[in-house]
Amino acid sequence: MADTDDAQEVKEFHTDVKQQTESYFLKGSNSLDWGMKNRLARIFNSRSGNTVMLAVDHGYFQGPTTGLERIDLNIMPLVPYADTLMLTRGILRSLVPPSMTTPIVLRASGGSSILKELSNEEIAVGIEESIRLNVCAMAVQVFIGAEYEKQSIINMTRLVDMGNRYGIPTLAVTAVGKDMVRDARYFRLATRLCAELGAHYIKTYYIEEDFETVTSCCPVPIVIAGGKKIPELDALKMAHNAILKGANGVDMGRNIFQSESPTSMIQAVAAVVHDRETPDKAFELYNELSNQRT
Repeated sequence: MADTDDAQEVKEFHTDVKQQTESYFLKGSNSLDWGMKNRLARIFNSRSGNTVMLAVDHGYFQGPTTGLERIDLNIMPLVPYADTLMLTRGILRSLVPPSMTTPIVLRASGGSSILKELSNEEIAVGIEESIRLNVCAMAVQVFIGAEYEKQSIINMTRLVDMGNRYGIPTLAVTAVGKDMVRDARYFRLATRLCAELGAHYIKTYYIEEDFETVTSCCPVPIVIAGGKKIPELDALKMAHNAILKGANGVDMGRNIFQSESPTSMIQAVAAVVHDRETPDKAFELYNELSNQRT
């Protein structure tokens, strides 16, 4: 039985010290509920404020992309080096062991393959499924300027509403069609629109010119997409410049799993994103780790 108050001779109430309440570390997230903040804190490293997301959800519209033919062999060895894993529920259930503690960002939209109009998507995974799978965020594609722009925006707002009800953040992924201009004006429009309508963080593309204006006018965190495979040093430079210009991390896929040494590459990317390592030093790390594996 616990001691009663009368049995305690000294109690420390620290009346001279004001109660401490930390300010939340992530941009634009201070007013969110505790559960939402907790999930975001699993995605974003509280020390650096950034994240290295490993994107392996390409198969939901592309099929078995090069490097993703065997998730169990090619991707699972990379997971310990990622802050979070972005994938589909089919891959999660069939290939990811439940003992894994890396947070999951679940692809929640879908509907068309590369053979059709990609912007014709709808919400493909319900909130109950996201709760059942214990995910930390739900990702939805938003096609600003495309044929089904309005539908994709409404998809996002519906997902935000459902996620807010249960404390699960929504990641808005800004898609760029082949006929769209990839410039700061477009990305300022796309990212700001998503943020205004409730997205908790946003994935978009990095551009060399005026990217800082995109991150500056977006009130929630931005992570950059890795895009098509480019040389390792160039990918590290892209990540480095994006962080310098206000991004809070990367959601990189092909530039990691299609690398000559994917395990070395993801560690080099993490050095840039979390430790502000220079691209040249990170590339040295990549080569050093690669040589250790040969």
